[in-house]
Amino acid sequence: MERVQFQQEQMLAELKDLVNKGLFTQKEIKQIMIKRTAFETALVRRIPRKADFLRYVAYEMQLEALRKKRIARLKPERAAPSISDYALVRRQFHIFERALKRFKGDIGLWVQYIQLAKKEGARVLVGRITARALQLHPHVPALYILAAAHELSHLSPAAARALLQRGLRLNAESAALWREYVKMELGFVEGLRRRWGVLGIDVGKSEDKKGKGRETQDVDMVDEGDEEGARVKERVRMEGEAEEEGDEGELARKAVLEGAIVKSVIDSAVKALPTPQLFQTLHELLASYPIPPALRSSLLDYLHARLRETLPTDPRAAKLSATRHLTPELTGSELVDRLREANEQLSGAVKIAGEKEKEGLARVYAEFVEEWCAKDVDESLKTYLLTSLHLLSKHTLSTSSPSPTLLSAHVRLLTSHSPLHNSLPSSHNSPPKILRLAERYTSRTSESAPVWLARLDAEATLSASTDSEDSSEAAQKKERLQRTWAEARTQVRGEGLAGVWLWGLDRPEVVGASPEEQIPTLEVRVSVDVPCGPR
Repeated sequence: MERVQFQQEQMLAELKDLVNKGLFTQKEIKQIMIKRTAFETALVRRIPRKADFLRYVAYEMQLEALRKKRIARLKPERAAPSISDYALVRRQFHIFERALKRFKGDIGLWVQYIQLAKKEGARVLVGRITARALQLHPHVPALYILAAAHELSHLSPAAARALLQRGLRLNAESAALWREYVKMELGFVEGLRRRWGVLGIDVGKSEDKKGKGRETQDVDMVDEGDEEGARVKERVRMEGEAEEEGDEGELARKAVLEGAIVKSVIDSAVKALPTPQLFQTLHELLASYPIPPALRSSLLDYLHARLRETLPTDPRAAKLSATRHLTPELTGSELVDRLREANEQLSGAVKIAGEKEKEGLARVYAEFVEEWCAKDVDESLKTYLLTSLHLLSKHTLSTSSPSPTLLSAHVRLLTSHSPLHNSLPSSHNSPPKILRLAERYTSRTSESAPVWLARLDAEATLSASTDSEDSSEAAQKKERLQRTWAEARTQVRGEGLAGVWLWGLDRPEVVGASPEEQIPTLEVRVSVDVPCGPR
């Protein structure tokens, strides 16, 4: 309890100042002391909890917010700063420091501390906290991103670049870090473009030779021995030359404005992390970042050229490449044309794919169709996509190994988009025809759980009983659904079998039996399928 008493003694000066300023009454101060004593007692227990520290900080934040509101309402005369002006915020920092002594490995706690320091405008403290956090957790990309964002917000691009380069040397597999690095370089290039525009720097014009200091500073931050260090030096050299006069400066400025620096970073990212996730992340960044359209187009073309070189057979890469022009702002005939191009490119890739790549491409094509059918677009576009999926499903049925992914997606979409039935081809434009089609699909892929589940959902939805039906018709539909479920349980093999068994348990009103009534059936099947081991 001595530590609690010590903390109480530290509070006296600030609490007295709050009373003297008329911001809090004596009764309120007593309540504050009681609350703080309870919090301090919780913190000195043998095994403290993180939640106790966070509750304490939250209480101090509320006190500080109340103090500011009362100052705004009372509008006291201006006076020299006193201890109560900063004591509550300082106490919040102190509580976080005590918490981090106990929970050094808690990344969330470090992030909350950094955010609090940013909110209170403690720039120097933010730098110290991030430095300590990175020293303890050098393999956490989020900390580098926070630190770099802090430096950029205070106009220190060189420090931000150095932080991100350091983070990437230790975490080259982080797509988020590469995204932030590209984003920073995009911002740097855009800043140069605007600056040169304001200063009237153009071809044939000159400016004093700045950038040499920055060149030296940035080059000193990289390792001369690695290839990435050489790339960084090249980027810094271009930045320095762009500030010089003469033909070299003119050419360097042109290269910078055409995205040479950003392309160099993209090359480094692709070499370090050649994954679809990285390309997707960079594509989204380049498509949304506010840069001139010509530069955006050039960078996207370069990114997708590297995508085709790096991942020529990856299904996710194929989808990204096909859908690159489907931007959110597209409307009208342009949307129709772009959607048709993407659909033809993806469906064509499925048709010509080898056995090894076919199912992966089929999966991304099914995702593509389902995503667009779920969007708020014209029904004619959805009809077009459903028809295209039907033709591709028909094509895969004619092969020796039909695609379960395509067949199950086709049945699911036909089931969930009943308003489109009248616009579809006659072979599958009514519930009975859809059910026959689903039955045909399960006969060709009898061991596939997704196709059987799609058929079961179709039968449960499209054969649902109506008020106009008599009891015998409803009973026949239930009996037919039960037979289908029983057949699925006997036919399906491998992955997804458990889902088929659980399908009926989740729908007792459909199969006509409660979960309790179905348990004996499950026990019998398990005893048959799972032989007992030696006793």
